[in-house]
Amino acid sequence: MSAAVPSAVREIADGYAFTGPALDLGAVLLDGTAYAGAPVRVPLGVLNRHGLVAGATGTGKTKTLQLIAEQLSAQGVPVFLADVKGDVSGVAAPGEPGERTAARAAEVGQDWQARGCPAEFFALGGQGTGIPLRATVTSFGPLLLAKVLDLNETQESSLGLVFHYADRQGLELYDLKDLTAVITFLASPEGKEELKGIGGLSAATAGVILRSLTLLENEGAGAFFGEPEFDTAELLRRTEDGRGVVSVLELPAVQDRPRLFSTFLMWLLADLYQELPEVGDLDRPKLVFFFDEAHLLFKGASKAFLEAITQTVRLIRSKGVGIFFVTQTPKDVPGDVLAQLGNRVQHALRAFTPDDAKALKATVSTFPKSPVYDLGEVLTSLGTGEAVVTVLSEKGAPTPVAATRLRAPQSLMGPLEPAALRAAVDGSALVGAYRDAVDRESAYEKLAARAARPQAEPVPSGEPRREPEREPRREPEREPRREPEGRREKEDAGLLGSLLSNPALKSFARSAGTQLGREISRSLFGTSRRRR
Repeated sequence: MSAAVPSAVREIADGYAFTGPALDLGAVLLDGTAYAGAPVRVPLGVLNRHGLVAGATGTGKTKTLQLIAEQLSAQGVPVFLADVKGDVSGVAAPGEPGERTAARAAEVGQDWQARGCPAEFFALGGQGTGIPLRATVTSFGPLLLAKVLDLNETQESSLGLVFHYADRQGLELYDLKDLTAVITFLASPEGKEELKGIGGLSAATAGVILRSLTLLENEGAGAFFGEPEFDTAELLRRTEDGRGVVSVLELPAVQDRPRLFSTFLMWLLADLYQELPEVGDLDRPKLVFFFDEAHLLFKGASKAFLEAITQTVRLIRSKGVGIFFVTQTPKDVPGDVLAQLGNRVQHALRAFTPDDAKALKATVSTFPKSPVYDLGEVLTSLGTGEAVVTVLSEKGAPTPVAATRLRAPQSLMGPLEPAALRAAVDGSALVGAYRDAVDRESAYEKLAARAARPQAEPVPSGEPRREPEREPRREPEREPRREPEGRREKEDAGLLGSLLSNPALKSFARSAGTQLGREISRSLFGTSRRRR
């Protein structure tokens, strides 16, 4: 290292001199000068210890996500990105060289080359250009759905009772009309009679839930629930040359429903947790998941919901999945979750109001003490594309706090042209599996058939009762689901393991709403498992 590098900078850089594979974030920054000979890096193997990217609007958080995502992809790690503002799709295209990019690369010692990443584009329920991404109501579960509907804890408990009843009666909840039908039935005199043994659903609570479901449906959110349900194993794919696929979920079309998309992202994580085997600490994660606008997930959340999130974040690390929460200040994330985020990239904060000053002080208190920086001063003076960084070393210890001038992404820093985005979606191998919605027989049809069934006529003595004949229902034809390469099935012992290792039976269990499928999908965010 050059003698021109101050000793304080050299000491910081020594804390980032890792021996294994790592991502390059930028160069140490001191008194406005970036030292290219003092790189700031994060070991690949600690990214499943989760992280936080925070900072005020316009400070460069999105470009930081892009920088990390493209390096992960190049090293064979799949990535999931939530594109809230519509400007992340450029990760699929090579960047555009320019004077500012060249100057930034020279300042931080970066060998900048225009390079795009292999990418897939998704949209919630098809509201957007991407491949439609759906979930069935039964796998979404009552806790997550209660969050979307903004129910209180009493109403949330009642919704759990509805799911429990549907489980017991074999009433599959695929879409919102299925759930509406079950609630309407349970609020009827006949339904109340059936609920006597397991509790009750008051007319007032049923009315609140039904009105919330109607509002959700009127907003167009009904398209998010249904079949074919998205298989989260699709997020773990790599290309033939070993690069990780970057899955981009476009969200601009649903920005007015933030509670829905933030909760849907949590469903993806919960489903991944259930599907992936335990792997412990790997040399690189199986997937890194960026959770943008994270404050929306926690705002107004019930105690049960927060506990489920905390449990998911704590345990999914052992499945090889890393989560980065992206928000404005660390105080947006509950303390129990924040304590598990070992990697921190904090962009500039503003201190224009007393509340801002309080948030700044709280942020400083979450970083290790620094003998070099006055963090309160540094965090208010950082420029765009600069951040304060601390990560976990290869031994799991926090690295020294480093003010950092970040590298420039090598992919396009902006959205793809609409024609290019449409071509990428139309050319995807996943289009055939997910584009067209499927409406199979489920709770709505079964309850409608029950209501339409004629009352049994009196039968003369000695003559056997005859049930009315019903024509067999034809199931719609569906294209077979393609199993993504590299997918590993669970290796559970006994009969359950052999069933789940069978792709056909596993797909059936996930989508058909059987007792086994429902209990697996909703063990974290649904009702308790039923004893047999």
